[in-house]
Amino acid sequence: MGLISGKVIIIALFLLIITMIETLAYSTRISGARVRLIATALSLFSTLVIVSRFSTMIQQPLTAKLIAEAPDVNKLHFIEEQYRILIAVTSIGVLLGILLFPTFINIFSRAIVQLSNQRGSIIALFVHQFNRNGLRKVFMCLRMPRFAYLKGITLKTIPKRLFVINVIISAVFTIGVLSSIYASMLVPKDYAQAALMSSGIINGIATILLTLFIDPKASVLADRVMKKQTDYIYLKSYSLTMISSKFLGTIVAQLLFIPAAYYVAWFAKWI
Repeated sequence: MGLISGKVIIIALFLLIITMIETLAYSTRISGARVRLIATALSLFSTLVIVSRFSTMIQQPLTAKLIAEAPDVNKLHFIEEQYRILIAVTSIGVLLGILLFPTFINIFSRAIVQLSNQRGSIIALFVHQFNRNGLRKVFMCLRMPRFAYLKGITLKTIPKRLFVINVIISAVFTIGVLSSIYASMLVPKDYAQAALMSSGIINGIATILLTLFIDPKASVLADRVMKKQTDYIYLKSYSLTMISSKFLGTIVAQLLFIPAAYYVAWFAKWI
């Protein structure tokens, strides 16, 4: 059995969707500030998160099933290599999201206005847009990343502490489930289920950091920009910080994958 099986390809596609959506979601606040509809922008953001979570629900059981289909010879190393491929796919998904970032700022700006006009009906928004004229306008929103987008962004405008924190958060979220599944192979069979259910001890740390340091600052910054209390460049710098640190976090995840698995294995036997 090769490392890249049909199931690995399917999981990789789900991971691409998940990470692209999560990366592009950072553009909703910029779009909301541009059209001065922050609350509506957050509603659209919630819809994107639902799509991402649904993909995760399907992807995770498939990822766990790779263990059952792995060859018995050198099984640990084989699974480690497969999971490292999936982590690398996550990095590719973030890069694709970054490439599409300018395009989706334009698309989300239009979608937020349309969602407001449709009085918050997501279904009406899709019905209104999924026609020849709507799709033509979407294609007109296509933009490639340009260095001009970085104009005005300096070290002063970049939130350095948030950059470091988001690298840690992104790395932890990337490996949380994978390390727990891998840990189930490191412990005695009686402890395997405990290890599988212990991803929360990794992701929980990232969730706390996200709730305390990232989300509140992003929301306040978007509100201040909309009220013209802060320059728009700071919101652009924030978005650039988040997407670049998210990409770096997926690289750091390669280093943390095995140590995190042994941490989960220890925890599963300790509780």
